Amino acid sequence: MSNIDTTCVNAIRVLAADAIQKANSGHPGLPLGSAPMAYELWANHMNHNPKDPKWENRDRFILSGGHGSTLLYSLLHFYGYGLTMEDMKQFRQDGSLTPGHPEYGHTVGVEATTGPLGAGMGMAVGMAMAEAHLAAVFNKPGYEIVDHYTFALGGDGCLMEGISSEAFSLAGTLGLSKLIILYDSNNISIEGNTDIAFREDVQARMRAFGFQTITVEDGNDLAAIGKAIEEAKADKEHPSFITVKTQIGYGCPAKQGKASAHGEPLGEENVKALKENLGWPEPDTSFHIPQEVYDHYAELAEKGAAAETAWEKLFADYCAKFPEQKKLWDAFHAPVDAAALDRDEKFWAKAEKPIATRAASGNVLQYIKDLVPQLIGGSADLAPSNKTEMKGEGDFSKENYAGRNLHFGVRELAMAAIANGIALHGGLRPYVATFFVFSDYMKPMVRLAALMKIPTTYVLTHDSIGVGEDGPTHEPVEQLAMWRALPNVNVFRPADVTETEAGWYLALTSKETPTLLVLTRQGLPQLAGSSKEALKGAYIVSEAKDKDNLEGILIATGSEVALAIEAQAELAAQGRSVRVVSMPCMDLFAKQSDAYKESILPSDVRARVAVEAAMPFGWGDYVGLDGATVAMPGFGASAPGGVLFKKFGFTKEHVVETMLRVLAKVK
Repeated sequence: MSNIDTTCVNAIRVLAADAIQKANSGHPGLPLGSAPMAYELWANHMNHNPKDPKWENRDRFILSGGHGSTLLYSLLHFYGYGLTMEDMKQFRQDGSLTPGHPEYGHTVGVEATTGPLGAGMGMAVGMAMAEAHLAAVFNKPGYEIVDHYTFALGGDGCLMEGISSEAFSLAGTLGLSKLIILYDSNNISIEGNTDIAFREDVQARMRAFGFQTITVEDGNDLAAIGKAIEEAKADKEHPSFITVKTQIGYGCPAKQGKASAHGEPLGEENVKALKENLGWPEPDTSFHIPQEVYDHYAELAEKGAAAETAWEKLFADYCAKFPEQKKLWDAFHAPVDAAALDRDEKFWAKAEKPIATRAASGNVLQYIKDLVPQLIGGSADLAPSNKTEMKGEGDFSKENYAGRNLHFGVRELAMAAIANGIALHGGLRPYVATFFVFSDYMKPMVRLAALMKIPTTYVLTHDSIGVGEDGPTHEPVEQLAMWRALPNVNVFRPADVTETEAGWYLALTSKETPTLLVLTRQGLPQLAGSSKEALKGAYIVSEAKDKDNLEGILIATGSEVALAIEAQAELAAQGRSVRVVSMPCMDLFAKQSDAYKESILPSDVRARVAVEAAMPFGWGDYVGLDGATVAMPGFGASAPGGVLFKKFGFTKEHVVETMLRVLAKVK
């Protein structure tokens, strides 16, 4: 290690320690221990250009142990990604560019929002899959325009979380050789030595998954770390897992190797002792970085700029030689044309016969796969049930990275993280699928998608007690309320083919919001009044015959809209004037103007009944104190779906009875 290398490694440590100390909050252990491997990777083995952080062929780096964010922020600061020293001094402060955990879209150079341990590992697998697919689609002999690596750095916590095992098992199966994991192995977690809960042979596990495993015994040995990274790159058949043995809190005499170094500031005296131990100049001065550090990092950054310049020449030659591929590249990297899709009569094709919305969704998918070449996706081993296979598009596998159908196996949590990684990589638009009840397994990663504002599509079928004989373990009752509570997610439960098409339109044209398409197993009738108005979240699907003397409103979603229309007809026969509102997406309706909301749900019409085969939680905003719900009282049961709908009160008679009771109450 040269003197300047040593100084630059220690600069990361010192800056991280100072930022955490000033904030009086943070995690110094990981930055102090992992600084050498991060420096070696970024300086000598990773193609990146601070002048163009979104360069398509850059190597990706994810800090899966997001609590060690000052490691990443220090690198971004020194390399000139736009983080100033003042930004470093504002670590963890309101509105700063240096929040407690890295946030995608907030801080330039952050490739993914991390914090939940293991999540970054799953997203890294997704990025590597995206690279492999795009390379298979676009590369030509001598013109490897998609050719980059995905690196992820994490520690014991990331390896303990089950998501990493799910994701790495798939990565090994797929032979993602451009995925390289750096394991910060320091045997310390918050509660103490990892021996209290984690004694497995991690390397043996990774080998079983299909990874090449490499071990670096000394986490301060830059040459050994560099050799390991190059060895990882040399393996063209397997992803690589590099164990780097480190000491948490390295360099701080009172904290090194101790659990107390993990998640609390070192303390002013210990920060001074760290600097003295590292031979740092002016140890009493906070945020003091010698100019030679900045000069050296600037020299290193020029290597990345040169790499991009070379790539740009290659790409220009490629575009000239393969003009059709250039058109395809542009299509992959362009948003879906919302106006053209809105005018597309085939996309908005009507149906006559009853059909399950999962099947309607499958039909839409077969049409849009040709319109949206960047669409890629699949299911957690449920594609035949979810209707999510793109026919004729091939399976993504180690033997065929060009395939567009992804097979995740029974790994819902990793599937959702991988979808995040694919979306974050750029150039592709992912969708993933499972049964609605199993979306519980996906929740943390969908939450990250919402935070990162990436418009992933989730196809979630078997949406209610209509599942029937499989029983309460497979019948979602609380999931609609759970997902509606999540900010920046559109939960869309369509009632027929037209509304299903609207749901897919929403998903394909969304720029910053994930979409959950919640679909039925059982067939549903086509509604005469359904329309694109579904894109407003709620609309009048069946107006009262005497709308000038409107008495009540039935509000329903999905399979219950047809039931509400049946009840409306019976109420009309009894001389009651009731409107039916289909509300496929509460989230969209909430964004409409007050005038539109009033036109759909007039405030002076207090007799309202919501009908939905799920828990009633959340419907109070729409039915008010005077209204009522026809909803699930608890878990479902094991019986044919038709039997269950009757058992739990989803009948025309019960809906009519409920509305009459509410009408009598508000009269």
